[in-house]
Amino acid sequence: MSSQEILIEEGVLKGAILHSLWLRERLIGDEFVDPNNLQRLYEPSLLDENLLINNYSIQGKFISITFSDGVKGKISIDELYQEINSVDSIPSKKIWNKKDTLKIFDNNKIFQDSESLIQMLKTFYEYGYVIIENTEAVENEVLNFAEKIGPVRTTNWGKLFNVVSKPNPNDLAYTALELKSHSDNPYRKPVPGIQLLHCIANESTGGDSSLVDGFSVAEYLRENNKEFYQILTNTNVNFKFTDVDVILENKSKLIELDDDGKFRQISFSGRLDYVPYLNQEKLKTFYKARKYMYELCNSDQFKIKFRLSKGMIAMFDNLRTLHGRTKFDPNTGFRHLQGCYIDHDSTEGKLRRLLK
Repeated sequence: MSSQEILIEEGVLKGAILHSLWLRERLIGDEFVDPNNLQRLYEPSLLDENLLINNYSIQGKFISITFSDGVKGKISIDELYQEINSVDSIPSKKIWNKKDTLKIFDNNKIFQDSESLIQMLKTFYEYGYVIIENTEAVENEVLNFAEKIGPVRTTNWGKLFNVVSKPNPNDLAYTALELKSHSDNPYRKPVPGIQLLHCIANESTGGDSSLVDGFSVAEYLRENNKEFYQILTNTNVNFKFTDVDVILENKSKLIELDDDGKFRQISFSGRLDYVPYLNQEKLKTFYKARKYMYELCNSDQFKIKFRLSKGMIAMFDNLRTLHGRTKFDPNTGFRHLQGCYIDHDSTEGKLRRLLK
């Protein structure tokens, strides 16, 4: 008997109730989607809203269906299962702290075969960073590396930026000052997703690097201080950057949650944030909470410290992983890093394609 819904009674989809239009939009085959780009060859909004399923059968890994408009086709059971159960090829995030060892990969290996690159990208998504060693310590090498993964995002810093101590800098990164744990560019819309920093020279005294898992800090706050966690996840802060020819502003919470209450983004940069006008009690609580978060982000409990040496690249998730450096003395040697940004769709898209 024809129906707008079918109940699957066997296999991995057992118990699933599937609607006729929902299934119709997922038909595969050259008459339904372009074989080159897999985009639909028809407009699904124009399908009959009263479309029925006349009959169906499960044949191996496919459901074969006949619809009331005379169209016949098949659908992959595995793909339906992954969609219904939100099974993503991008691995789940793992919370970490300073007890974890650095995740280091050899540049001479990761592009030799797809499995090495897959493992590097999986680790990046699990931990929010990777360290790449044995790259050429020459200018523009960070661009060469990044573009093997995806397009580089150009900002007002350009496609590439140089982290060196220089007179009259337009950003504190271009000084020899210590930089506490922070997010980069929280004043942008959208915030750059992934940052790469390549060490060309690090000969000065000081200038050691650090990484902090912002999600680990947020989890600690959620478990140990609900009052601070509540105000940090519910208060929009204005981040602002002022330069000669541009003023960039963006509002976000220090700890941003998604619709499911999971951590979406950490935005933490005390030299750039402006707290909104709140009543006195909320303001007092917010300042206490921000100070506590600052102390956690810069504590030995959460911070991994290391030296970014010549020929190494730190690639980290700027929406999750905070980074910093110790003060250095430019009179004792030259320190030169080059950096660039790429977006998450680049690395995610690369990993999904490699896993197909």
